[in-house]
Amino acid sequence: MSAVVCVDFGSTFTKASLVDLAAGRIVAAAEHRTTIETDVLDGYDACLAVLAERDPRATAAEVLACSSAGGGLRIAVVGAEALVTAEAGRRVALSSGGKVVDVVAFGGRATEVSRLAALAPRPASGAGADVILLTGGTDGGNTEVIVDAARGLAASGWRGPVVVAGNVDARADVERALAGIPHVVADNVVPRIGVLAPGSARRAVREVFLSHVIGGKHLSARADFTAMVRGATPDVVLTGVELLARGLDESRPGIGDVVVVDVGGATTDVHSVVEIDPEDGSVDAEGLAREVVAGSPVTRTVEGDLGMRWSAVSTVEAAELSGLADAAAARRADPGFLPVTETEQDIDEAIARAAVGLALRRHAGRSRVVVSPEGRVVERTGTDLRRVGLVVGSGGVLRHGRPGVTERVLGPSVGPGRADAGEGWQLPERARLAVDHDYVLAAAGLLAAEHPDAGYRLAMSLVDRLPAW
Repeated sequence: MSAVVCVDFGSTFTKASLVDLAAGRIVAAAEHRTTIETDVLDGYDACLAVLAERDPRATAAEVLACSSAGGGLRIAVVGAEALVTAEAGRRVALSSGGKVVDVVAFGGRATEVSRLAALAPRPASGAGADVILLTGGTDGGNTEVIVDAARGLAASGWRGPVVVAGNVDARADVERALAGIPHVVADNVVPRIGVLAPGSARRAVREVFLSHVIGGKHLSARADFTAMVRGATPDVVLTGVELLARGLDESRPGIGDVVVVDVGGATTDVHSVVEIDPEDGSVDAEGLAREVVAGSPVTRTVEGDLGMRWSAVSTVEAAELSGLADAAAARRADPGFLPVTETEQDIDEAIARAAVGLALRRHAGRSRVVVSPEGRVVERTGTDLRRVGLVVGSGGVLRHGRPGVTERVLGPSVGPGRADAGEGWQLPERARLAVDHDYVLAAAGLLAAEHPDAGYRLAMSLVDRLPAW
């Protein structure tokens, strides 16, 4: 096998690339509108025809795919307390590539059972959840809450898949409560207070997505669709970001801390891989986080009110760009709008700049000095991005933009010269800027498991063309 076809079935466009495995580079690429109204593989077939015309190897190549078509992966989190296990579950769900549609801190009340019942998928409207992530309790602690939540879930009529990632001592009782409901058991996401362990739950969510969600959405009548999909697109992209940051081994190192901002039509996603420094005061002498829910080196946030088309109005409102209100409304009314004139392109860049700035600030949070019983301490929220060395932009506005678009859209949120530099935002202080023009992070994430060297080379191609640091 000398080449692999990597495909992303997106909510709007299906993108396909032919990757030469030996060289670790894309040799042909194509995209087509996602044909969700007929069969998603119709759009893929059109892409494959273009790839085969450019390189005959595409016809017989192995196909690896990810998907966010049909609403992607919608996850609801059910936990014991809003500030601990439910919040931990929310973070894990996001890092698993899911869109979190609700977070329920279950206390056994009738209103909460009704709320769980409302999570049932509603295909006609695209609402509801595809998967429930059930959390609750630290290992060896209280078992009643997660068992009660499992019983409430069953009583609500939920019959979709459940990922159980709570107190391991409650597993047997939880599984009895979920008898007849498809479920996968993972390790506890909060085994101890101050520890967040997302790995096992993230793998379980991926397993459920492949075994239940992809086929259940009826996106294609052909069996080869489910065979080619390896995960939800955001999950796969985050794997590519991890590969870029951490590399494979000592001879194939990563570049260190990195953040990726993907500006879409409806949402702006931020993926970061930032190693937590035990000397920064966020962990104690035993390595436990001072926060009740620990931070994670691998983080993803999704801003559902920030985007270029469907969310254009809420973006300009959040950024207080009143002069762009009419233009934003026009873009929301016509999501397929493509800017042609210089003025239209200026407006698109302004919306993108606002989306990037707001999304990065929400992801990074602030640091400030507060007075506590321990004296003056630094209190931080979000993921500290100050030491990040590379900021990668993605999305059509950046990939297809005019010369200089990278600096105009990403630049105002990076570096000490920001207008709000003295306000405590934990944004990159000295980082190089890049754009994923060839959509390599999704392809690198798809290749990571079966073709790691090719995936590594592909990820590193993002920095190969940057000037030396």
